[in-house]
Amino acid sequence: MGAGASASEKVIGVEADGTKVDIEQTAEKDSTWHVKVNNWRGKAVTDKNGLTRVLPISTLIAGKSRDQLVSLASLAEQGERYEDMVQFMESVATGKDVLNITERNLLSVAYKNVIGVRRASWRVYNAIYDKQKSEDDKAGIQSDMFTLAMESKEVVEQELIAMCHNVLRIIAQLLLHPDTDTESMVFYHKMSGDYYRYIAEVTCTDEIVQSALENYNKANSIARELQTTHPIRLGLALNYSVFYYEICSKHQEACSIAKQAFDDAIAELDRLPEDSYKDATLIMQLLRDNLTLWTTEAEEGSGEKED
Repeated sequence: MGAGASASEKVIGVEADGTKVDIEQTAEKDSTWHVKVNNWRGKAVTDKNGLTRVLPISTLIAGKSRDQLVSLASLAEQGERYEDMVQFMESVATGKDVLNITERNLLSVAYKNVIGVRRASWRVYNAIYDKQKSEDDKAGIQSDMFTLAMESKEVVEQELIAMCHNVLRIIAQLLLHPDTDTESMVFYHKMSGDYYRYIAEVTCTDEIVQSALENYNKANSIARELQTTHPIRLGLALNYSVFYYEICSKHQEACSIAKQAFDDAIAELDRLPEDSYKDATLIMQLLRDNLTLWTTEAEEGSGEKED
């Protein structure tokens, strides 16, 4: 698109078999292509520069029932296409019905994976940024690598923050209701605490930290109604303690939360059925790993496990 082009313009693309189709090219940097007719979903078109563009997965959403969207999300999970999975589950979550356990878990898995990739990328970029800054400061210069690392880190930060706010908005506006059942209330408040924590990892403001703390506190208060071996309650304790350790730098409080959850659960472990036993012991092992890490001085850095 030329410098004088409008925000969007119609152009002619050619589908793989040579058929022409009207498509719309947006002014966004990624040159997203939107097909104007439904029967072109999932197909590839060739733009005016001869480059093939595969139409976005969002074209599959129109006209699909709730059950079909859930099935698409499940397929996307199996194919490890988590960006697609997010789009399908956002469409489900913005519907009128309350999410069932399967749908709730699919939403969580989708966002956890797309955010997880960006958290890992940010850590890499941030490490390069810090190393290059130190070298440049010593040399009294500002290198291209420093600038590129800074720009890359900022882009990932904005992606991560925007995605976190999207899921936080969905939870607050659509999923948390006064009549929400106890398990779901704990799940959603824990999830909200987690995503505020992810934002705090890259931009640690008092407001974000307070929002994370409020949600973890609410989840922790309601979780007392669940069994001490309930996976959601244990997962909450695991992530709540990581929040105190990593974000608040309150190491004693982190160890106290993790140890209390572990001790309470182990007292009830023998009474669990086999299927619940496996889920509980998996998270308990993560709690114990963190306690071991936090109570020894042999290792330093961020090696904490989370749910």
